[in-house]
Amino acid sequence: MTVRIGVLGGSGYTGRELLRILARHEGVEVTFATSRSAVGDPTPIPRLRFTEADLERAEDLDALFLCLPHGAAAEWVQALPEGPRIIDLTADHRPGSGRESAAVYGLAELNADEVAGARLVANPGCYPTGVIGALRPLLDEELVDRDRLVVVNAASGVTGAGRTPRTDLLFAEVEANFRAYGEGNRHRHLREMRALLEGTSLLFQPHLLPVSRGILETIIVPVPEGVGPEAIRAAWEERYGTEGAVRVRERRLPELRDVVGTDLLALGAAAVDGIDPPVVTVVAALDNLGKGAAGQAVQNFNRMFGLPANQALRLSPP
Repeated sequence: MTVRIGVLGGSGYTGRELLRILARHEGVEVTFATSRSAVGDPTPIPRLRFTEADLERAEDLDALFLCLPHGAAAEWVQALPEGPRIIDLTADHRPGSGRESAAVYGLAELNADEVAGARLVANPGCYPTGVIGALRPLLDEELVDRDRLVVVNAASGVTGAGRTPRTDLLFAEVEANFRAYGEGNRHRHLREMRALLEGTSLLFQPHLLPVSRGILETIIVPVPEGVGPEAIRAAWEERYGTEGAVRVRERRLPELRDVVGTDLLALGAAAVDGIDPPVVTVVAALDNLGKGAAGQAVQNFNRMFGLPANQALRLSPP
């Protein structure tokens, strides 16, 4: 079976990463990739060029990936009530958007069965993938003290801000620098995290790393007495096993070099001395363009079409 695919918004960082992954995916045919700014430019797939969007062509597809600006994807979903199955990489249908009831949330390892039967999948945000992937199994096993604050310090490479030129993202502004942004617990991804981590008091502080890609999230998790890193790692192992794209680090905490250029989420935990009541340090690492966007979208696509869950994914650093 050949699955006919279209990619809307293929010239952004996420769209180009998605096309690179699909180029190595057996059994798919990328029929077209669109772009408002790069019509006629080559894509990462030989002999394929960016074109203008066309509703009639989209109706004939088996699957459509939406890598559009936030707000634009919902219009395409409304325009295609019947037709291709859709994977939306924008925030338009994620929890907290007001449109989430129409979509299945595509955190691939947590919602595999729901994704398999979905017509519309909301691909998670990059920051929420790490935070929710780390915390959801711990909450389900009652390994988190919900009466206390969970603190997340997260840092992302500059591709997380998109490909549109901005002064504050110029090389001279970013190189040899490290800064916080979105202060005040107001980052737009918080609504998504809170919806999936219901009842959790969450403080989320993002930072900008002077690198092109990659996310590292250090999470201070309040735990009940007697809960340590071993129990946390066991909960992850029980939930994720070895079949998905999550890897649990036993001997050291994850680093960016473990995940950049891959579609992996790496998790680790460490004990914290001298704090009462107790906490554990949890670290989540992922590539914001891989597991945080395009790689997870391909995972969801595989589930939707009954293909091997990890087909075409990059599960080791290049």
